[in-house]
Amino acid sequence: MSVEIRVGPAQLAIHQGHSVLLCDTDGQIQWPSDKGLYFYDTRMISSWSVYANGEPWDLLNGGATTSYAERIFLANRALVTEAGPINSHTIGLMLSRHIGGGVHEDVDLTNYGASKVRFNFEIAVRSDFADIFEVKSGRFVRRGNIATEWNRDHQRLTTAYQNGAFSREVTVTARNGDAPAGYANGRITFDVELAPAGTWHTCLMYDLLDGKECYPAPESCMDAVGDRSENSKRLAAWRDAVLKVESSNDGFRNLFRQAVDDMFALRLPILGTNPDQTQLVTAAGLPWFVALFGRDSLVVSLQTWPVYSDFARGTLDALGAAQATERDEYRDAEPGKILHELRLGELANLKLIPHTPYYGTADATPLYLIALHNTWCCTGDLELLRRHLPTAERCLDWIDRYGDRDGDGFQEYATRSAAGLENQSWKDSGDALVYPDGTLVKGPKALCELQGYVYDAWLRMAQIYDVLDDPAHAGTLRTKAAALFTRFNEAFWDEESGFYAFALDGEKKQVLSVASNPGHCLWSGIVPPERAGRVVARLMQPDMWSGWGIRTLSASHAAYNPFSYQKGAVWPHDNGLIAQGFKRYGYSAEAARVAFDVCEAGSFFRLNQLPELYAGLHRDDANFPVQYPGANVPQAWAAGSVFSLLQALLGLQPDAPHEMLYVDPDLPPWLSDLTLRDLRVGTQTFDIRFSRVGEKTQFDVLKGNPAAVASRDMTVWGDLLKREVVGASALARQPVGD
Repeated sequence: MSVEIRVGPAQLAIHQGHSVLLCDTDGQIQWPSDKGLYFYDTRMISSWSVYANGEPWDLLNGGATTSYAERIFLANRALVTEAGPINSHTIGLMLSRHIGGGVHEDVDLTNYGASKVRFNFEIAVRSDFADIFEVKSGRFVRRGNIATEWNRDHQRLTTAYQNGAFSREVTVTARNGDAPAGYANGRITFDVELAPAGTWHTCLMYDLLDGKECYPAPESCMDAVGDRSENSKRLAAWRDAVLKVESSNDGFRNLFRQAVDDMFALRLPILGTNPDQTQLVTAAGLPWFVALFGRDSLVVSLQTWPVYSDFARGTLDALGAAQATERDEYRDAEPGKILHELRLGELANLKLIPHTPYYGTADATPLYLIALHNTWCCTGDLELLRRHLPTAERCLDWIDRYGDRDGDGFQEYATRSAAGLENQSWKDSGDALVYPDGTLVKGPKALCELQGYVYDAWLRMAQIYDVLDDPAHAGTLRTKAAALFTRFNEAFWDEESGFYAFALDGEKKQVLSVASNPGHCLWSGIVPPERAGRVVARLMQPDMWSGWGIRTLSASHAAYNPFSYQKGAVWPHDNGLIAQGFKRYGYSAEAARVAFDVCEAGSFFRLNQLPELYAGLHRDDANFPVQYPGANVPQAWAAGSVFSLLQALLGLQPDAPHEMLYVDPDLPPWLSDLTLRDLRVGTQTFDIRFSRVGEKTQFDVLKGNPAAVASRDMTVWGDLLKREVVGASALARQPVGD
């Protein structure tokens, strides 16, 4: 008999916007731990426990019902009370919580015994107001003052933190209750009396204040007939608005739907260039990265264009508004650079960390240009290009002036900050870059994928200049891209191994560790077609291909550890981009193999949520994916990897400026049918059914203009970017394969 295995951390997490509640499976927050109610990078509640006459409750079961709601069932232990003994498990306690700004908590008690009971129901709640950086590191320094006040008339507990200009406040208000609350010894208390089959209810409203604005708890209760909250209505509207997928493959359909829900849950309202209008971007991940990121948000924009292209609009606007304007070594800022991470907690407020914002990323700036072009391709919005052109041109200037630190034509990075990141690519852990013997790479580092990103960005910006009728700038960028292509393939290629160097070190020597990074070079198109097959084959060798996806580092490497963060683990987003790279060069079968691996892994995780990363252990019939301890779940680009894989399988190529959608579908046997509903490209909306017939994949346009959907080999798309054309209309007239 087979046993269904579900992998994931033993915790509950609900969230919306900047508010995150992380607790144990029994709904409690034990101190010390990393659990808590977080709000704008501050832990507002650090301890939460529930008691009956001082005795803990027993967990029956608990779970998150949606990304923003959870329900926990508990029962009493045997109690000795003034009114007589109460047998164990005769009183049921149901905790229902949903989050939306603050937290609404419903407390429902039921007496399943034959006698009337009376007892003291208690909730112990504490707040440490720790900065999220300190919680994560385990090193907490109390700086300000905490004051607590109980208002009996308003049934409200107020706990406030003040440190100079920085303040946070949480209020807990008892409402709609069957008995008044009291407060003593750090506990909110209720005298409960229940007849046989009797019920008792109260609401606790957790309102959160950031020093300027109050974020109230949702008003409505989660009642027994279902969730009627505003969150529920917004989720239903979101599902209706975004891309839908139908398939006879339940696993892929479930993974896709969960990824869509994760994107809804990770939405963050951020101010962009217009101070009167907020933009929606995605938080990077839960619980540690509920913040605006550069690289992560841009990659998610590229992943999600078929699902919801407005993420890209919001990301371009928010990141453009925060583009660096001056040099600041503490924050690794330079004019034109796109930020890495923005934080809003106490440490950032006091400038004890450089995340105000911090700019220590070498790839966000070229990725901004890639995302700008891709968003234009998806939307056809010419005004978008004009609006963001000044930001884009400052990005181009940064690439030349600061990205290339020594003028050799390659992008290098090295922090100038005492608090900065040693590594500033997507593999940004301090020990991610290693020589073949396992020692750390030294000096300013020129990673292979950074060169590919810049190459792709230059070609895309050249096409943007074509559209904006600026042939001089377009020609210059194509010339620079061609030179980088040649220079890169001379300096990074290792003929003996048939693979690209991971990086060039500070002495411009090749780092020949076999890693996943060259897969991104396929994605960007900087690999010549005659070498692509060797790169694909090397990534699919057993030391790199785990069976659950491609590892970050070869299992044959001296520093390999399947449980390490970036030296052997598998990252879904990495695999999604690599699969797209495979597809770009015509390796559809290998792209489908990667998609199968990641989707199979996803089926083992709770709720079908792909985590940030999982162990690079080799797959066999007796094992299952092992989640990395502390991995963010949900995580935006992990969820977005499902959309990357979809693009790879179907070869989706948007061309909204010319009212066209090109496809190059090649469905594998395990995914023989796939229907897309409400796929938006510019002003058009399509329903398209893809089906595998024999060895071929055919498609039928069910909704929308059939003439606007055409087949085009993915390899042609990359060729079109390289062509020198007068304008976008000329590009559209180029015959396929010409």
